[in-house]
Formats: sequence, structure tokens, C-alpha cells
Amino acid sequence: MDNRVSAGAAANAFERARFTGTASEYFGIWIVNVLLTIVTLGIYSAWAKVRRNRYFYGNTVVLGRAFEYHASGMQIFIGRLIVFAFIVVANILAAIHPLFSVVTTILVLITLPWLIVRGLRFNARVTSYRNVRFDFTGTAGGAFVCVMLGSLVAFLSLGLLAPFASRWLNRYVFNNLRYGNRPFETDPKIGALYRALLIPALMVVLGLVVLAGLVAIAVVGIQANDPGVIEHDAAMLMIVSGMYLVVFGLIIVYGLAGLIYRAAVHNIVWSSTRIDGRHLLRSDLSRARYAWIAISNVVVTMLTLGLMRPWAAVRLARYVAEHTAIRIDGEIGEVFTQFQTAGAAVGAEYMSMEGIDFGF
Repeated sequence: MDNRVSAGAAANAFERARFTGTASEYFGIWIVNVLLTIVTLGIYSAWAKVRRNRYFYGNTVVLGRAFEYHASGMQIFIGRLIVFAFIVVANILAAIHPLFSVVTTILVLITLPWLIVRGLRFNARVTSYRNVRFDFTGTAGGAFVCVMLGSLVAFLSLGLLAPFASRWLNRYVFNNLRYGNRPFETDPKIGALYRALLIPALMVVLGLVVLAGLVAIAVVGIQANDPGVIEHDAAMLMIVSGMYLVVFGLIIVYGLAGLIYRAAVHNIVWSSTRIDGRHLLRSDLSRARYAWIAISNVVVTMLTLGLMRPWAAVRLARYVAEHTAIRIDGEIGEVFTQFQTAGAAVGAEYMSMEGIDFGF
């Protein structure tokens, strides 16, 4: 009796994911990918992506089993080749007559939603867990509204409507995601998303105030030393340098605020997501810790001329995995047996439907 109770409790507890890869192990894959990509003038990058994804998917473990990545380098290479050919043709046509550049721009805007859907569907279908593949059923119209218009709304509102854009985007992605034939669903609340925006917004406002104060102090200092110094070349150089520093400061402020907001949205969206209406996901990333890892990864990678990139990638993947969990409603073995039975019917069909990856 006690064994049955503990088994039931374990089956209904949140189980955290794990990342089992190491930086030294991934370094061997990464350095070979880099060298072969350079030697082949970028051609090998498609196969490098496959090796990288297979390593990270294969080392992301949930409930004792890892994910699998089934794409081939040729699928990715063909998609990139088509995109590259289009860019070359578009530039040639633009050089012939400026009107062609307008036509190609309109064509890109029309086809971009379709390309986004193709990318999401491809990545879903080449991913499997416990021999059951994922799928994505979204439409190009949905991608246009939720991805493109949503991004435009967030940008034009200076971020004030970013929570709405985040909600549209994540609902579009998750509510069209399938595990076999079982749907995902999420409904992040707009109030929670606005609370997630509060700290990043305050960071941006304070950052702008500090930068404006520094600029004012610098201008007053220059004028106090010599009221006519503004006309001098040296003063102009100082002003231009100051403008670059302000721009750099804005990038840092917005980047840090963006990382804080991204981690909060990730937690809200994942913690409101269900699979098949009953199995719950959870994310509890620390916003400060996530931002610190992302920023320090960039700094260390730059200081080591890229050699610490494998360490940075593994470090972030491990942190995100360890703060992601799932709760299965029912006995785990029985639940996944049902998933596998339903997923087997569509698994073989996906093999002939994966197509090519355009990189979107």
C-alpha cells in the first residue's frame, strides 16, 4: 500500500529536467564545426548545426529520457542555398533598377510569414521524445498577426504594449504545438505579463535619466571651460564621442532590461502551459541570475576570442534545463504508452513531410 502511494505521489510531482553535457565534451564538437566551416567557406555550417543540435537535444533529459534531433545537414543546406540565391538575385535586380528593390522587399514581406511557419514546423517535426515526434499546425496568417504585427506594435509603442505582443506570440507558438497528436495550450495572463514589464521599464527609465544627466554635466563642463569651445574641432570630437557612449549605454540598458523581461515572460508562459489539457509545465528562472549568465557569457566569450563559447553555451543550457519541470497527471509509464500509441500513426508520415529548413 505504501509503495503504491509513493509511486502515485512521485507520478504527480514536478520533475525537473537535466542537462548532462559538459563544456569539454562540447568543445571537441564545436572546434571541429568551426574549422570545417572555415575550410569549406561556410558550406559545412549546415552539418555543424545538426551536430550541435543533436548534442544539446541528446543531453537534455526529462523524466529519464533525452530528446532527439532528426534533421540532416542536406535539408538545412538546401534551404540556406535557396535563401542565399534569392538574396543574390535580389541584389542584382536592385543594381539594374531601383524599382526591383521595392518589388523584392514586398515579396519578402509577403513570404516571411510562410517562411516562419515552415521553420517552426520543420524544427518541431525533426524533434522527438520517447520516439514520438512533435508537430506545429500554425498558419501563415497567424504568423503575420502574432509575429510580425505583434513585433511592430511593441516597437511603435516603445515597449508599452510588449506584454500583448508577448502573449500573442507565445499563444500562437504553444497553442499550435503538438506532441504526437496531443496539443499544447497556454494562456499567460496579461496582468502577469505587465507585472513582468515593471522592473525592466523602471530600469530603462532610470538608465535614460542617468545618461541624460551625464550628457548635461559634460555639456555644462565644456561650456564652463570655454563658452566658444563648441566651435572647435576638439570639442566636436568630444561631442561625437559622447554620442557614441550614449548609444552604447542605451544598448546596455535596453539589453539588460530585455533579458530581465525575457526570463520573466519565459516563467509566466511555461508555467501556464499544459500538454493534452492535464500535464503541467513549470519554469522558475531567476531573472537576475539569467541576466548575469547571459551577460557574463558574452563578456567571457569576447575576452577569449570565442574559445569559451562552448562553456557559455553549456552553462546557459544547464541553467535553463535545471529550472524547467513537468508534472505528469497519472502513472508515467501508462501516460507515455498512450502518447507513443497515438504518435506512431503520424511519426512515419512526418519523415516524408519534413522538407527543408529555410533557417526561419
